[in-house]
Amino acid sequence: MNSTILFSNSQTLPPSKRQNPLQFSEFINPNTLRTSRNSTLSLRRRRRTSHTPTRASTSDDSPPTIPVNSDVFGGKKDLSPIQSLVAALSPPVRLASSALVFAGAVAAGYGLGFRFRENRNAALGGAVAAGALSGAAVYALNSSVPEVAAISLHNYVAECDDPGRLDRDNIEGIAKKFGVSKQDEAFNAELCDLYCRFVSSVLPSGSEDLKGNEVETIISFKNALGIDDPDAAGMHLEIGRRIFRQRLETGDRDGDIEQRRAFQRLIYVSTLVFGEASTFLLPWKRVFKVTDAQVEVAIRDNAQRLYGVKLKSVGRDIDVEELVRLREAQLKYRLSDELAEEMFKEHSRKLVEENITAALNILKSRARAAGTIQVVEELEKILAFNGLLISLSNHPDASNYARGIGPVSLLGGEYDGDRKIDDLKLLYRAYVTECFSSGPLEESKLAGLNHLKNIFGLGKREAEAIMLDVTSKVYRKRLAQAVSTGDLEAADSKAAYLQNLCDELHFDPQKASQIHEEIYRQKLQQCVTDGLLSDADVSSLLKLRVMLCIPQQTVEAAHADICGSLFEKAVKDAIAAGVDGYDADIRESVRKAAHGLRLTREAAMSIASKAVRKMFMNYIKRSRAAGNRTEAAKELKKMIAFNTLVVTNLVADIKGESSDAMTEATPKEEEKEIEEDEEWESLQTLKKTRPDKELADKLGKPGQTEITLKDDLPERDRTDLYKTYLLFCLSGEVTRIPFGAQITTKKDNSEFLLLNQLGEILGLTKKEIVEVHRGLAEQAFRQQAEVILADGQLTKARMEQLSEVQKQVGLPPEYAQKVIKNITTTKMAAAIETAISQGRLNIKQIRELKEASVDLDNIITGSLRENLFKKTVDEIFSSGTGEFDEEEVYQKIPSDLNLNAEKAREIVQELAQTRLFNSLIQAVALLRQRNRTGVVSSLNDLLACDKAVPAQPLSWEVPEELADLFAIYMKSDPAPEKLSRLQHLLGISDSTAAALREMGDRVFSIHSEEENFVF
Repeated sequence: MNSTILFSNSQTLPPSKRQNPLQFSEFINPNTLRTSRNSTLSLRRRRRTSHTPTRASTSDDSPPTIPVNSDVFGGKKDLSPIQSLVAALSPPVRLASSALVFAGAVAAGYGLGFRFRENRNAALGGAVAAGALSGAAVYALNSSVPEVAAISLHNYVAECDDPGRLDRDNIEGIAKKFGVSKQDEAFNAELCDLYCRFVSSVLPSGSEDLKGNEVETIISFKNALGIDDPDAAGMHLEIGRRIFRQRLETGDRDGDIEQRRAFQRLIYVSTLVFGEASTFLLPWKRVFKVTDAQVEVAIRDNAQRLYGVKLKSVGRDIDVEELVRLREAQLKYRLSDELAEEMFKEHSRKLVEENITAALNILKSRARAAGTIQVVEELEKILAFNGLLISLSNHPDASNYARGIGPVSLLGGEYDGDRKIDDLKLLYRAYVTECFSSGPLEESKLAGLNHLKNIFGLGKREAEAIMLDVTSKVYRKRLAQAVSTGDLEAADSKAAYLQNLCDELHFDPQKASQIHEEIYRQKLQQCVTDGLLSDADVSSLLKLRVMLCIPQQTVEAAHADICGSLFEKAVKDAIAAGVDGYDADIRESVRKAAHGLRLTREAAMSIASKAVRKMFMNYIKRSRAAGNRTEAAKELKKMIAFNTLVVTNLVADIKGESSDAMTEATPKEEEKEIEEDEEWESLQTLKKTRPDKELADKLGKPGQTEITLKDDLPERDRTDLYKTYLLFCLSGEVTRIPFGAQITTKKDNSEFLLLNQLGEILGLTKKEIVEVHRGLAEQAFRQQAEVILADGQLTKARMEQLSEVQKQVGLPPEYAQKVIKNITTTKMAAAIETAISQGRLNIKQIRELKEASVDLDNIITGSLRENLFKKTVDEIFSSGTGEFDEEEVYQKIPSDLNLNAEKAREIVQELAQTRLFNSLIQAVALLRQRNRTGVVSSLNDLLACDKAVPAQPLSWEVPEELADLFAIYMKSDPAPEKLSRLQHLLGISDSTAAALREMGDRVFSIHSEEENFVF
């Protein structure tokens, strides 16, 4: 903005007057003031007087008054003798005196001229001279009237104690007294000078803000002075020019800021003084190069300052009248509703922040216990103020109130941020705690908590977490009192008593159930400190469970968690003892933990199963990490021994049974299952897993089968582990010695018994085990069968050889046949594909293979069968017979090759269309070579294609050649229907055909002679 705040005077001022900058400038625009050069100079002489404005104190109820001292206008001015004479004469007397003076002067001049010259001409000359002098004097007297009127106006205003109380009638009386108009240049210039001085004295200087009544004061003085709006607007612009010049002269940063603010105040006050007319009376943009946006900013900033002064008087006990006055002040200051709403909300937020700060200071002080009441009082003030604003916002006349009335929010203030949210939570927690201090939680307190949560800007989860924490503590306290006093135990319905307690505290019953569970768990934890649950402990826990209405499922879960952890420790100690350390003491500790902690058998087995399966998985990890099959099998063997010697005893101790009694029925049940499975007799490896009596007595008791890895490993991994140990049983232990040699140590059938136990540990079913053995036997049989059937030929000797191999590996006959068939089929498929690709296999041979029960659908792929079909059809079209059997081509051949009939028809039609014209070209070529037999064969192929796809007559560049083709074919003694169809296809008319029949062989002899001649 090209404007300044302070304004200067280049004239030298008296020392006593230099501190006052508010004086009229000598650079007033002459066009604006409409004064002449003389009047301007006289004004400059009169404006050398300075003035000192004074300010009156303001009050909160009404706008402050601004009395202006008369020194502002430069003091009283003295009149010259002539001006005094003019001031003493009224207009009629002045005119009559002027006439008398002029007439007397003319008469005196005439008399003196006649007296001295004694002629008439001299007398007339004297009269003219005297008249001219008297006229000049009269003119000088009357011309000073406007200046005298201006001085009288100045003195009247200067003598007035309160310029704001000027009487407009008196000012108009001064103009009438001297017979001048207000539009007179001198008089109007004095009006502008007085108005400019007054406006300058009213506007605050320096960094002072507006008081709020400047506009009314200026408008009152302007109306009393009677100055026109255009002239008054010119004075406002002149003050702006003064500020602009002062800014150029000052040049420092602080002064520039003050001048900007002063210019903004001038714009704001001027806009309010002239109202809507200010848009054309005050051309700020044209004169000072400021934009409309800068003007709006000036109006907005000053309106905000004035409205902010009004808001300072608003406290927490605001009433309706005060809100109405605020609304009137907003409209008066031309402040937008959005800004007014924002400022009121900010003021409300600051009032609340004061209470929050005071509450936090008390809460964080050392005397926290004594200051809790004061903290709550501060929060109650916040809620009361917020409730008052909410009620006023819902008032029917709320549209007449100040904008921004509504719920208080801390957004955008001091406490809006993550750093302050913890302090707000502390206050909210303190208020929640106080709400429960008097007993049940009332609905009014709930509403207050909700309002306080909204004021603090707490989220739903945050407020609920604080509420839950405090309510849980209160609920625990009330519950402990009910138990200690016996009220809960004496209640007829424990559930109803607890529900009433939850209703009083507005506490979620589900949360209360969680607290009950925690209490029960704490009690249970105390009871099992010695590792056992006595009868007294069980009785007290039962009593507590009944009083707190804890479900059986929750009780079992608590016992499984707390008692289970103790039992799990005992189980882990037993497992950690290993195969050698699982002695009688360890077994006794397991039995004591299993039965002393009152765990159910299912829970105890579940805990033990988890620990045992983890140990099994460690063995399996080491087995997988082994470098070879022997090392992997050794790790699996350790796992089997661990299961037999440790886990079996552990399960027996948990159940309270003897390990021998637990495994007595196992061999009988397994023997019964084996007898029912016929495949056990044929598979030798499976047969070996059945221990005989002697081997069973030698190895001792079998292992447990309740804890397995069925749910810990996928089926494929379990079968791979089983297969690894099975291969170890078959191949034996391989020991490598120096020089690359190795020694294989065969194992006895005891390894197969361990293999059976491994299958049980892995959780494999009998069917899965059978599949592993059968798959391994099938793999061995396949390897030897592929060597025997290397060429794909199956003879009687080879069948006997394969039967011997099948008996050796113990593979059932039906599976051996499948392997043999698969090998022979694969070999045959390769041979058939090679024959088809080389063209050595036709449809006749395919039919012979089908009659021999060869599954061609699986041996020959679909693309090869389709290619074979195309080749067969192409042979039909190139056979030279001219025959085409639709049933054979469209039905029988596709059926033999297992092709779709529709697709086969499309293939035939496509080939026929392509072959048709090619046959014509081939026939012409053979004609030119004089190969009559070839010509007839090509024409027969043409007719065969036409039978497959009836064609239209063909065209050729040399029609005589078509006639020769027809003649040659006619001489071959064809069937009449073929000759007729060929005539149609070659486009030969009946007359031409008849002529060709008559000519016979002469046609060919003539042609031969012509060809020889040409050659």
